[in-house]
Amino acid sequence: MGTGALARPGRAKLDKILFFNSRADSWGRLSLRVSLLMQIFLTILDMWAASRAVRHGGKRLGLVPTMGALHEGHLSLIRAAKSQSDSVAASIFVNPLQFGPNEDLAKYPRDFDRDCELLKKEGVDFLFAPSVEEMYPAGAVTHVTVEGLSDKLCGKSRPGHFRGVTTVVSKLFHIVEPDVAFFGQKDAAQLAIIRRMVRDLNFLVEIEACPIVRESDGLAMSSRNAYLNAQERKAALVLNRTLKRVQELFDQGERNAARLADGGKVAFPEEKSVRLDYLEIVDPDSLEALTEVKKTALAAVAGFVGTTRLIDNVVLGTEEKGFR
Repeated sequence: MGTGALARPGRAKLDKILFFNSRADSWGRLSLRVSLLMQIFLTILDMWAASRAVRHGGKRLGLVPTMGALHEGHLSLIRAAKSQSDSVAASIFVNPLQFGPNEDLAKYPRDFDRDCELLKKEGVDFLFAPSVEEMYPAGAVTHVTVEGLSDKLCGKSRPGHFRGVTTVVSKLFHIVEPDVAFFGQKDAAQLAIIRRMVRDLNFLVEIEACPIVRESDGLAMSSRNAYLNAQERKAALVLNRTLKRVQELFDQGERNAARLADGGKVAFPEEKSVRLDYLEIVDPDSLEALTEVKKTALAAVAGFVGTTRLIDNVVLGTEEKGFR
């Protein structure tokens, strides 16, 4: 696609976004009333060309990878990217490789129109929204696995999950070629694994971690919160109470990891509808279980609220508590 296409007479007056698709001979219109200032790319080639143009212009490009179903947590990543980049690209791709056979791929929340409106309002420059076939063409057999980390925390109960994450993120880094990519601290294990992948494979991208964004009552924002009914929504707060208790014990001087975890688990019997998956005290970088907290530690919790699996965490030994 030539960049001169943007200068066609009358195009600036359109109130519908125009798709850039290298497989089409002409411009195809999408019935979304969003600004022409945010360009949507469906193909790898077009996203790559746009990002190359930004970089060749000497501009700093930020990337916010998402699976859509955007909430305030995602938007905080966009704002961080805007503050640290000249141009911002976001991606929306529900990645099938990171879902297990009995997980929620089919019902994962999807609202592309709404997501586009939110990204437009935040001033995103580019949206990469490929199909599964575009990202994983027939016969693709290559995956990226970070050995030694991918079976920790969520990797224990979701085998193959982190392999799917690192495979798609590595592809996004190759396609978009960002200078900096933004991820939420809520997915702390994912963050540690991506950082290790970037180091080991020499990706020329900075990884920025952004604080967890919470509801007013302390529940960590998640696209999967939409699954919860009113009773489950209330019960889900046990994850936050658990981490608060761990933080309190740590602030009182407790450094034994087993006692910190046991103290936090006391909250779970209060909510019969919530099943604990894990509560672990680990090294924030290696995700290895700790016996004693000497400097900093990641307290990570996962639980099933009904059938919905939620996660949360807090980093111990830092000034920022990260939760209410």
